[in-house]
Amino acid sequence: MAIKFRGVDFLEFDSLLTDEERLVRDTTRKFIEDNLIPIIEECNRAGRFPSELVKPMADLGFYGASLKGYGCAGMSNVEYGLVMQELERGDSGIRSFVSVHSSLAMYPIYAFGSEEQKQAWLPVMQKGEKFGCFGLTEPDFGSNPGGMRTRAKKSGKEYILNGEKMWITSGSIADVAIIWAKAEDEDNKIRGFLVETDRPGFRAEDIHGKWSLRASVTSSLSLQDVHIPESNLLPRTGGLKSPLMCLSQARYGIGWGAIGAAMACYDCALQYSLFRKQFRDQPIASHQLVQEKLTWMISEITKAQLLALQVGRLKDKDKAGPQHISMSKRNNVWMALECARMARDILGANGIADEYPIFRHMANLESVKTYEGTHDIHTLIIGQSVTGIDAF
Repeated sequence: MAIKFRGVDFLEFDSLLTDEERLVRDTTRKFIEDNLIPIIEECNRAGRFPSELVKPMADLGFYGASLKGYGCAGMSNVEYGLVMQELERGDSGIRSFVSVHSSLAMYPIYAFGSEEQKQAWLPVMQKGEKFGCFGLTEPDFGSNPGGMRTRAKKSGKEYILNGEKMWITSGSIADVAIIWAKAEDEDNKIRGFLVETDRPGFRAEDIHGKWSLRASVTSSLSLQDVHIPESNLLPRTGGLKSPLMCLSQARYGIGWGAIGAAMACYDCALQYSLFRKQFRDQPIASHQLVQEKLTWMISEITKAQLLALQVGRLKDKDKAGPQHISMSKRNNVWMALECARMARDILGANGIADEYPIFRHMANLESVKTYEGTHDIHTLIIGQSVTGIDAF
């Protein structure tokens, strides 16, 4: 039985949003309902990225939405967060695609690039004519990216890059990769480089057999003596702080996106519980244990909404620190995964069928809980913030 999303707002959350923020949210919601929801289960079954939505999302200004200039929409951070919420309500893989392209490919060019690099890349990336990926994680270095083995060797007016990257969203469909490497001529300082993916020695291979993020492209990258001009160095990058600044942008969006997945699971479970009957021909929503689950879900979703909104308001005032973003990402993804599991429980056997979105969201959220900083890493970031003691 098809269940149509009705929105989730227990505490008049919408009253905290401006007219512009509600318009952005509602426009994105309609796009997802009309274009993604009808095809997402087929995409998930087939492990297919819905490339037919790439251009329409560009037309709506989703790419680099919170950046200023270069054709970008110039949304506030709260507006951008609401876009991420609705995209992930559709599917985490679609939100991942937009988030990586915007926060991890366009943002580093915007924040660390030369004006020439910005002019060359950002307008075409905003239009969806070129796409990017972010090469930080390596096969042996995930939570500890500072241990990366990828190296950049200066040779005349070129850099020669060698290394491997792993779990790279959009790696095989990207036109440019933001590759983080240790520059040998700068005492192995971490620098960012623009690497066009058609350069000799660059290879991207898709990772198959995923039970999660099946509607998203995930790749491994190999760089073997890849020559790039010195002008491809992102000049304002320097040290691990640079890629971590990019990750903060992406983590912020995830804090909102997870709410969307939780909303989808909660609303589906609520509607199902009202028409599914057991015992004395009564809906299962009349049972105390089902009501307890629904109460937990709506309470946690409401708290997550307020947390994400406050972090967004702080970010719009340039007052959001990494610890604030970590709290939003850590709490909201954990909350969403628990909502998915409870919703699956309410649906019983039907909860594992893709007639309903719950198991797909649950599988996706297992990845979301891990990437862009694991739950435990964000715990340590918050712990360091409140104690002043680094426990890594």
